[in-house]
Amino acid sequence: MQVSVESVGNLERRVILSLPTGDVEAQVGGRLREIAQNVRIKGFRPGKVPASVVEQRYGQQVRAEILDDLLRRGLDQAVRENALRVAGAPEIRRDEAAGEGELKFVAALELVPDFGDLDMAKLQVVRHTAEVTEADIDRMLENLRQQRASWTRVERAAQAGDLADLETASTVDGQRMPAEGFEKTSTVLGSAALYPEVEAAIVGMLPGEEKTINVTLPADWHVPQFAGKTITSTFRLVGLAEQVLPEVDAAFIRSFGIKSGDPAQFRAEIRSNLERELKGALMNRLRREVGDQLVAAYGHVELPPRLVEQEAQALLANAAEQARRQGQALTAGIDAFRDAARKRVLVGLLVAEVARRNELRLDPARLNETLRLIASTYEQPQQVIELYRNDPQLLQGLQNRVMEEQVIDWIAERAQHTEQALSFQDAIGQ
Repeated sequence: MQVSVESVGNLERRVILSLPTGDVEAQVGGRLREIAQNVRIKGFRPGKVPASVVEQRYGQQVRAEILDDLLRRGLDQAVRENALRVAGAPEIRRDEAAGEGELKFVAALELVPDFGDLDMAKLQVVRHTAEVTEADIDRMLENLRQQRASWTRVERAAQAGDLADLETASTVDGQRMPAEGFEKTSTVLGSAALYPEVEAAIVGMLPGEEKTINVTLPADWHVPQFAGKTITSTFRLVGLAEQVLPEVDAAFIRSFGIKSGDPAQFRAEIRSNLERELKGALMNRLRREVGDQLVAAYGHVELPPRLVEQEAQALLANAAEQARRQGQALTAGIDAFRDAARKRVLVGLLVAEVARRNELRLDPARLNETLRLIASTYEQPQQVIELYRNDPQLLQGLQNRVMEEQVIDWIAERAQHTEQALSFQDAIGQ
């Protein structure tokens, strides 16, 4: 195989790989003959399958595997001999202009930029701290009670926290919606699901009562022809229910998997879960803090353009999927994501470079601890651990995450840093 490297920019290289077709076909033929000795195909005795049948069934797959192997070795040779530090996956295409009896491929590579001196001591990082208090556990207990709450019908005036069953009809610009009858809806008063004026009007009403009020729609109302206009809304309170919270007794506790039903054990389990959530939230804050400092210090460095574009495409796709799940359409184009993509690529490359220069290695103990923490959130932790250990892709993703956290910690320890205490609620962003 002939391998040559061309420079097409500061961070871009073109690798040209040429190999004789005959060499490839010779390897393909040898592999197919090996397969023919052992393959079992209905209608043929072992070792007696015609070469044409073996070629028809396995030729395309074998040819692709051999080409992939040859190209990989050729690229490895080019990278090694030219001391290239590649960023991202190469983009390989076949050159149709190859001469007779020749296969030619062109691989576009992007390189890790030269970041110069990496002095983490010049960064100024705020490291946030927080702890789980008994009040945080009490708050979570109330949330769990809310999740298991039931509703009881009542005949009294409506008040905040009640579940109100309504029939509504609205008129705007002389147009009634719906054209006939009423629409049925339910809302918890105080949840802000309805306009404040409507919720305020419902409070104090009795079941069976009806009211009509005027509400001015916001300028960005989702129906453009009604945006900013005044709507006349008539609503009837059909029924009313008040919330009944369960007692934190043994049965309630057992429903969350605490077989003993012991309140102290339940609180300990809640504390453990909150501390795990807090640890993740504090790491995310530190990751953002260190990332912002790295961007401020090295944002001038030229980055691989295709890598940035791929990251922008990924961010766009994620945003579009989130919008779809919310029943909305994404209006922003890829330009809206390029700045964020550039920052993500810059931080990712810098973190990898810091690890390389300082010979940082994945800490197996930290990896196992993280895996145990992930598994502890499931009913059968050991099965989750085995799932990760037996799935190379899952395990690689976890290893990358833990390695990144190690490097972030390493950078923060060497930067100029100050500590800022937060409450649990502030730390997790609520």
